Amino acid sequence: MRYSFLLIVLSLLIAGCTGKHTDNVSPTPPAPKSAILVFPAQNAVCVSGAVNSGLKSTIQFQWNDGGSSDSYTVVIKNLLTGDTLATAAAGNSANVIVSRNTPYSWYVVSKSNQSSSTAKSETWKFYNSGDGITTYAPFPADNLSPAMGRIITVPSSGGITLSWQGGSVDNDIVDYDLYFGTTASTPLYKSHIKSPTISNVTVNPSTTYYWKIVTRDSNNNTSTSDVAEFKTN
Repeated sequence: MRYSFLLIVLSLLIAGCTGKHTDNVSPTPPAPKSAILVFPAQNAVCVSGAVNSGLKSTIQFQWNDGGSSDSYTVVIKNLLTGDTLATAAAGNSANVIVSRNTPYSWYVVSKSNQSSSTAKSETWKFYNSGDGITTYAPFPADNLSPAMGRIITVPSSGGITLSWQGGSVDNDIVDYDLYFGTTASTPLYKSHIKSPTISNVTVNPSTTYYWKIVTRDSNNNTSTSDVAEFKTN
């Protein structure tokens, strides 16, 4: 009887300690959610903003809060030079000076004072307008697959599929040229490809490959993607 009584007392003490510990646990703060981009619009020509000179203008980048965010960083990439600039913002907009007659991509990173996590928005592209421009070169192709740094298994057929995504403010892309090879100075593999994919590209095991895409529009304007690198195992 005494032994049973001691077990009951011990069980109550353990339950009491467990309950007290649970009550003191702080809830995990919510992580920020991805911002919703508003302006400049996707694949649009930006004609707004204040012209600072013949070469520069100030654009107000705008987005909506996705939730649980206290601050933001706007990341803008010059698609001609590859240069990237980042601007901090406390609200849902930021005024940034960028070059005119230049294509850009941009996205927003959301941050929270209560969490170490961040959230990245979609990436949009736009063309900042300039004087005397009536047609615009297509955006450099992106979302190249296999992507940079990927290691892929060579199929039994020995051929793989390459794919990418093109874009143009004039919606007038005609075709693409594929440069592909085992050196960074990739040679031309095939020209005038009508769709953003090509199948049965022959690769060998244990080899590093490099590739890029040249996009062409109806006015013979062209743009060149970054060079992507992948390996076969």
